[in-house]
Amino acid sequence: MKIIAEETAAIVIDYQERLMPVMAEREKLTAASDILLRGLRVLDIPLFITQQYTKGLGRTVGEITEAAGTEQYTEKISFSAYEAVLPYIQGKKYVILCGIEAHICVLQTLLDLTANGYVPVLVTDCISSRKLEDKAAALRRAEAEGAVLTTCESVLFELLVRAGTEKSKKIQKLVK
Repeated sequence: MKIIAEETAAIVIDYQERLMPVMAEREKLTAASDILLRGLRVLDIPLFITQQYTKGLGRTVGEITEAAGTEQYTEKISFSAYEAVLPYIQGKKYVILCGIEAHICVLQTLLDLTANGYVPVLVTDCISSRKLEDKAAALRRAEAEGAVLTTCESVLFELLVRAGTEKSKKIQKLVK
């Protein structure tokens, strides 16, 4: 199964001001997420930012909104982002997931996507939790539930399909 760009959307989950400072390997998460989001924009993949209880957890951090090219977000109270973004992902087959926390909001979104016939694509270097053990457990669960596990660079090149285009030059520049 290949992930097809025209059939793909992305959900950018809860990279918020009060959560990001306590994430494990925060710098690696931010760097990989920056590449992913900029690459998705090059590839014209629609992406949707969520925020969990903005009043208490703050807004999406600037590095992420800059990479995503938008400060627009969808507010959610449920841990899963599925219901909040459903109007935006209808008609898509594949849903790329990145964000925090891996074992809570990201995982619950993934479970709802799977239950509703979507193929969740979990970008493993673009998710984190406060504790690495929680992220590891989320990855095991996601795989057991049938999610596609991939990395930022891998999914960008899969969506790109071929070299020698303007888009491929932009993607190659991002990952170097």
